[in-house]
Amino acid sequence: MASKQKRIYLDYAATTPVDERVLEAMRPYFTQVFGNPSSTHTFGQEAEAAVEEARESVARTLNCQAEEIVFTSCGSESDNLALRGAAFAARQQRGAKHLLIAAAEHHAIAHTAEQLDRLYGFQVEMIPVDAAGRVQVDEVERRIRADTALASVMYANNEIGTLNPVSEISEVCRARGVLFHTDAVQAAAHLPVDVQALKVDLLSLGAHKFYGPKGVGALYVRKGTPLIPSQTGGGQEFGLRAGTHNVPYLVGMAEALRLAQEERSDRAARLQALRDRLIGQTLENIPGAFLTGCPVRRLPNHASFVFEGVDGNTLLRLLDMEGFACSSGSACKSGDPKPSGVLLALGLPPKLALGSLRVTLGKDTRPETIEDFLATLPEVVERCRRLA
Repeated sequence: MASKQKRIYLDYAATTPVDERVLEAMRPYFTQVFGNPSSTHTFGQEAEAAVEEARESVARTLNCQAEEIVFTSCGSESDNLALRGAAFAARQQRGAKHLLIAAAEHHAIAHTAEQLDRLYGFQVEMIPVDAAGRVQVDEVERRIRADTALASVMYANNEIGTLNPVSEISEVCRARGVLFHTDAVQAAAHLPVDVQALKVDLLSLGAHKFYGPKGVGALYVRKGTPLIPSQTGGGQEFGLRAGTHNVPYLVGMAEALRLAQEERSDRAARLQALRDRLIGQTLENIPGAFLTGCPVRRLPNHASFVFEGVDGNTLLRLLDMEGFACSSGSACKSGDPKPSGVLLALGLPPKLALGSLRVTLGKDTRPETIEDFLATLPEVVERCRRLA
């Protein structure tokens, strides 16, 4: 197989490699500073200090107070805590049972909302998106009710790269007394995450999307925001998330987020030029190719397409044989023969939605990589069509 000779990674939206600088920051906390942060002896105190330093670092990056950062195991857990915690608290305090969820959300939001509706008596209303996958502010405003507990709209879509007007939606929700959450898991590597500028009440992060380790995340909770914990036990994380802290991973996440935001502008400018080259040449050279998501307001590293007469999973396998690792929609959707719910929300026909491809670039992607991919893709798409 060609992949044994050439392995090119173009799936940075699924996960990223750990930055060497992050790995170095984490290393001492596996073997030297290994105590349980909840222990009272010196070993525990050293570990606790590392956790709190990480919390301070994340808070500085997000422009908030350290006590507003809740550490979790991943972005999905952060989404779950935000949705469940805010929904149950709002119902307990004021009888609110209505949830507003964007139609193109990640499964961590969509499936959690569906369970709250199906099993816990909440009423979930989907906020439609336009053909580019973007939520319109007035659509949120006219759906807010007196009993709306929470609205959730992702900052940047993981599958199609579209950016949403988060700060404008936040203003509408705040004016109506409704909590607003945004899933910023995909955004944090490439966009500003100043929570004061975004005006959000809750914001989710996952470290492995910005060159940190897998298995660790964070939830920003604006001071005074009521939340009921979904994981109980000890008193860690201000009583909102029980469980022994993963000290090295928290240290790694804090450093990865700091570096990602510090280097964001330079990375984004370089990646956007490569992205635009990739999109332009694909649409020009492959008949029946269509861009999905917003052509302008999208992540700087993100290109996503649908191809007529192509099965997305077959396309991924053929590209993998050529040495290119891409995805079809989100990582959670890969291998699923059903059309993506996000693409259907855009109004695409199910048959066309099955022919999706997501190509996402990272800090290590070089121009020659894109040229190599562009030279290979048209022939692979044609081969895929012959197999259909």
